[in-house]
Amino acid sequence: MNRRLRFLVLSALFIVLFLGCASNQSQGDKIVIWHWMNDRKGSLEELADLYMKETGVPIEFKLFSPPDIYSQKVIAAARAGRLPDVFGILGEKKTLASFIRAGYILDLSGYMAQDKEIWKKSFYPQALEVVSFGKNNIYGVKPGVWGVPIDITVMEFLYNKDLFEKAGLDPEKAPATFDEFIDYAKKIKKVCGVDGFVCGWGEGWLLNALATEWAINTMGEKKFLATINGEVSYTDPQWIEVFSFFKKIKDSGILASDITTMINKEAEDSFSKAKAGFSFNGSWSINVYKQLSPGLNYTFFPLPKVSSAYPVKIWGGAGSSFMVNTNSPVKEKAVAFLKWLTEKGQQEFLAKETNNLPSTKNCQKGLSELLTGLAKDLNILTHPNVWPYNEDSRVLEVMNKGLQQVVMGIKTPEEIAKEIQDVKERVLKR
Repeated sequence: MNRRLRFLVLSALFIVLFLGCASNQSQGDKIVIWHWMNDRKGSLEELADLYMKETGVPIEFKLFSPPDIYSQKVIAAARAGRLPDVFGILGEKKTLASFIRAGYILDLSGYMAQDKEIWKKSFYPQALEVVSFGKNNIYGVKPGVWGVPIDITVMEFLYNKDLFEKAGLDPEKAPATFDEFIDYAKKIKKVCGVDGFVCGWGEGWLLNALATEWAINTMGEKKFLATINGEVSYTDPQWIEVFSFFKKIKDSGILASDITTMINKEAEDSFSKAKAGFSFNGSWSINVYKQLSPGLNYTFFPLPKVSSAYPVKIWGGAGSSFMVNTNSPVKEKAVAFLKWLTEKGQQEFLAKETNNLPSTKNCQKGLSELLTGLAKDLNILTHPNVWPYNEDSRVLEVMNKGLQQVVMGIKTPEEIAKEIQDVKERVLKR
C-alpha cells in the first residue's frame, strides 16, 4: 500500500471513529450536572448511584467550590457554549433571566403541566415561585417555570435554650416582640456573661435581610415595594424608624463587640460554642451547628415583630435549584432525572442527610424537630426573587454599609437615610 493510499485509509478510519464517538455522545448515556454544594456532595453522589441502578442512566455530579468560583465557571461555559446538561444559577433573578433570554435554559412549563400538573403541584409554591416568571414580568422573559428547586431556605432568629434556662427564662418561649428580644438578650448577657446577640454583620446581605423583614413589618409590603420602585423616599419617617432599630440594638449593649467585621462562619462558630444567646441565620445552619457542636440545644423563631399594623414576613424561598441546558442532547433524560430527584423518597433522603427543608410537600413525616418548626413558617416567606422588581445593587451597597456604620455608632439613622436616597435618585435619573 503506497503512502497516499495509506493516508486515505487512515483518514477514513479516523472519520468513522470520530463520528462513532460523536454519535455515542449525542445519544447521551451520561447526564453531567454541575453544582456548588459541598454539604451535599456525598448525598447527591449516592442518589446518582441509586438512579443508575434503577434506570441504567449514569449521572455525574461535578462540584465546583466556593460559590463565586462556580458562578464564574458557569458564565464562562455559557459564553463558550460548553454548559453541562444540568446546572444551577446563583445570584439575583435578573441573572437567571439573562440566561433564559440568551437561550441557555430549557422551559419546563410543559413538563410541569403533564398528567394534570402532578409534578408542579408537588412543590411548595414558595419554592417554585423563585424559578418561575409571571406575565408581563420586568425581565422580558416568557412566562413559565424554568428550574427545579430541590430544597427551601428559611432565615429566622434562633436562641440557645440552655442559656435561656440559666438566665431564668422559659426555654420553650421565644420573644414575640423587638422589646422582648432586647430584654431577653440583656438578661442573658448579665446572668450568663456572654453576648446577647451575634451575627455575621461583616457580610452586608445579612443586615439587608433583617432590615427588609423589619421594613415590611413596619410599613407593609406594598409601601416597601413602592420604595424600590422610586415612589417612596428612603427618608420617609418609617424608613428612618427601620434604621433606628439597629441603633437601638447597638445602644442596648447586647451585640458581640466585633459584629460589624464578623463573617457568618465566625458568627456560627461563636453561637455553636454558646458564646451568645441569640443569632440570626438560615436553615442551612442546622447542618453547620451539627458539625460544630452536635449537642447544641437551640431552636428557631420568626422575626421579633416591631409593629402589629402589618404581618411579619421572613426571608426565604428556594435554596438550591437546577436548570436544564436547552442545547443538551440528553435534555429529556435530564428532565426525567430531576423529576425523580424531587420525588418523595429522594426528598426525604436529602432532608435527613443534609438537614435542608425539602422543596416538595408531603415529606413532613421524616423531618427533624428543627426542620418541622421551620416548615410551619413557609407561608410567611418573602425574597427578592419573588418581588416584581428589585433594588439597584448600588443602593443596597450604600444601605448595607450605612447600617454597619449605625451599629458602630459612626452615623445616625437620619444620615444614612439621606445617603441612601441620594444614591437612589441618581440611579433613577439614569
